[in-house]
Amino acid sequence: MPEHPQPAWLNDASYWQPAHRPLSAWVEHAPFAFWIVEQTRPRSIVELGTHWGYSYFVFCEAVRRLGLPTRVHALDTWEGEEHAGRYGEEVFAYVAATTEADYRDIGTMHRGYFSDRVSDFEDGSIDLLHIDGRHGYDDVREDFELYRPKLSDRAVVLFHDITERQETFGVWKFWAEVSAQFPSFAFEHEHGLGVLGVGADLPEGMRAFFAAAGQQPERVRATYEALGGDIRRYVDLESEAAALREETSRLRSDLDAARAESERLAADRQGLVNQLDAVHASSSWRLTRPVRWVSSSLRRSS
Repeated sequence: MPEHPQPAWLNDASYWQPAHRPLSAWVEHAPFAFWIVEQTRPRSIVELGTHWGYSYFVFCEAVRRLGLPTRVHALDTWEGEEHAGRYGEEVFAYVAATTEADYRDIGTMHRGYFSDRVSDFEDGSIDLLHIDGRHGYDDVREDFELYRPKLSDRAVVLFHDITERQETFGVWKFWAEVSAQFPSFAFEHEHGLGVLGVGADLPEGMRAFFAAAGQQPERVRATYEALGGDIRRYVDLESEAAALREETSRLRSDLDAARAESERLAADRQGLVNQLDAVHASSSWRLTRPVRWVSSSLRRSS
């Protein structure tokens, strides 16, 4: 029987698994990230807001597996902010070490504010932009407008957290405005991911995606939510396994400490026994035996 062709919004890369899975609120979007890199084959990927690096590593992994000459750029202060929280230097160190170990020829880290690093990129050079920095309305609008001149005529922009409506989140509001101006599609799982076709000459795969997703939006969403859910369950199992390993290590350490204490007490007891045996064997103990016998007798008679 002939194989059924894959729909325009799915390919083999959609089923890949991330090589690195640090803490992230982006876990379930990896399948689409793999798909879009395979489909668009961008020359340059830029990410505004990296934190522990999950999405950055996914992009790098896609580039490596596909053998593309793409450069992936991660921009962050690696200090944290009101939504991600403040954190220490260990986050930057982890991302830098992973980049050096696995993606040295693919990934580049740019440390600083987005506005300070915009000059690192030539106009019209970015094919795929991922915006995931501060999540206020003015913040995300500024990020988009600041980097828009850097986008190529093939450019696609991804916006994370488009479904978050907490008091300080405004990505949803900006997404509602900008998505009406360009070809767009919105995933609703994992805090939402907006896909915006900004370039005037989008890759054929993206044009086909927007057309197919517009016709079958719920099917597209359900497929990627299911694929992302598989990764989420795997990540949760990994987390549980790590917690169990940590608890096992703690219990083993406690057991070793208890065993050491038991051995110490046994040694102390043996030391006391040896001292008592030495006293019993001494000359003074033998010479004073009659005195101890008389003293014991007097206590019994009284």
